Amino acid sequence: QVQLVESGGGLAQAGGSLRLSCSASGSIIRVNGMGWYRQAPGKQRELVATITSGGTTNYADSVKGRFTISRDNAKNTVDLQMNSLKPEDTAVYFCNAEVLGGLAVRYSHLEVWGQGTLVTVSS
Repeated sequence: QVQLVESGGGLAQAGGSLRLSCSASGSIIRVNGMGWYRQAPGKQRELVATITSGGTTNYADSVKGRFTISRDNAKNTVDLQMNSLKPEDTAVYFCNAEVLGGLAVRYSHLEVWGQGTLVTVSS
């Protein structure tokens, strides 16, 4: 099995900062792309930011200049630094990874999601 575990959500005031972290564990040979998505109440899940194993990043227009995604390939972790938070950033944030699994998952290519962590930004 392969799991993603997120941490770092919580409550912040508008203009404040939060940092989300996500760690991949289990039967893993290689983690390829990693990213963060979010889902606000009553809305569809949307991309926030992604990062390749080589460090190439992509951001939603709504977070460019405010959020920074980074990863540690040796530790299979990805972080999201969120600055200048706005009330509209309130959502459940999900970590995502594209993984080449090991023997326990029959060397499968997997797309794995974390359980989500709630970020609430008050005005």
